[in-house]
Amino acid sequence: MAKAFWSGQLIAESNACVVVEGNQYFPAAAVKQEFLKPSPHTTVCPWKGTAHYYHVEVGGMKNENAAWHYPEPSDAAKEIRGCIAFWKGVRVEA
Repeated sequence: MAKAFWSGQLIAESNACVVVEGNQYFPAAAVKQEFLKPSPHTTVCPWKGTAHYYHVEVGGMKNENAAWHYPEPSDAAKEIRGCIAFWKGVRVEA
């Protein structure tokens, strides 16, 4: 079971993650949404499409743009539609 932690808090866990480029993509239903705040930040991956970001907030601490997802991934990355990945100090155990 993959788990994601930040600031000592479990923020996601699932045994149905998809691994792409070494990142665990958690199904959105496996992520505790109360810790995610929408961010206006986006980036473009040449093969996955446009990533949209969330800030991760736990106990009054904010980790900006520490989670991302592809709301409309390319056909090549369709397996990560509806999934969220983490970085920037979020500890992911698989």
